[in-house]
Amino acid sequence: MKNSHCSRLLLVCSVLVLCIVTGGARCDKLSSNFYDWTCPGVYNIVQQHVFSAMREELRMGASLLRLHFHDCFVNGCDDSILLDGADGEKFALPNQNSVRGYEVIDAIKADLENMCPGVVSSADVVALAAGYGVLFSGGPYYNVLLGRRDGLKANPSGADNGLPSPFEPISSIVKKFADVGLDTKDVVVLSGAHTIGRARCVLFSDRLASTKSSANPTLDATMAANLQKLCTGGDGNQTTALDVSSADVFDKQYYHNLLSKKGLLTSDQGLFSADEDVVASTTKALVQTYSNDGEQFFSDFGASMVKMGSIPLPGGSAGEIRCNCRVPNPK
Repeated sequence: MKNSHCSRLLLVCSVLVLCIVTGGARCDKLSSNFYDWTCPGVYNIVQQHVFSAMREELRMGASLLRLHFHDCFVNGCDDSILLDGADGEKFALPNQNSVRGYEVIDAIKADLENMCPGVVSSADVVALAAGYGVLFSGGPYYNVLLGRRDGLKANPSGADNGLPSPFEPISSIVKKFADVGLDTKDVVVLSGAHTIGRARCVLFSDRLASTKSSANPTLDATMAANLQKLCTGGDGNQTTALDVSSADVFDKQYYHNLLSKKGLLTSDQGLFSADEDVVASTTKALVQTYSNDGEQFFSDFGASMVKMGSIPLPGGSAGEIRCNCRVPNPK
């Protein structure tokens, strides 16, 4: 037992030295067995916390998935989104009253620091938690690659400008995906994450109007009337399910909704109802494919999540393994 413990410590030290010497270049190579020797209990710890959080609130699976998405699109998947401070990404407009689940990540990290201190990055915790959030919602299991480093600072302007907006046309969203190495197919596949979760009235009120007949023509009239009842007279923070048909189940129903004009957000319905061009014809065909083939959606979703989870840190950034997800390590 003593020799095994010493071997693990030696391996951790070797990895840390390698990261410092090579400037982090070798540490950007993610793998599915990254912690097999240094912290093999990481999977059980993350599973237990995510399962417990979702037992209290099923929506938390969707929240952890969104947290991972909003992290990866800014500076790569470096957990910069969890950094506290007035200039943090948490206070960027796309994240306010939207991203949640921070406390779940904190609790996981605290247990991991007790088990194997200084080994598992906060960024990897977020990635694993998102994967289990999908799985426990009925979605696919996909092989989460590990070995990320935590960023040293937040980038609120990157969050304000780089995260896709629910009000944007599909062509603009495709451009933002391309900026981080993702393609049009990834746009359609990862939008399918909206098969779970909720959205505030302020994010879709642009599709509503004062009367049923004058609502957006790409929005089902009955759904528009129900949403108007929900949102009228409120402060914009009332919420409704992103997937009107199966709110808490990860399935292909999201795409069926788009075929019948029941996509909640402009960015959702735009995948099927946007004016015809090369991009729109591609997204429309993929929506039709996934509405008919749930297995294909699940397979492609896992592949796109692995691809998104591999967005690298900015060049020259070696990162670190934070002891506390919310603050950089003291120098």
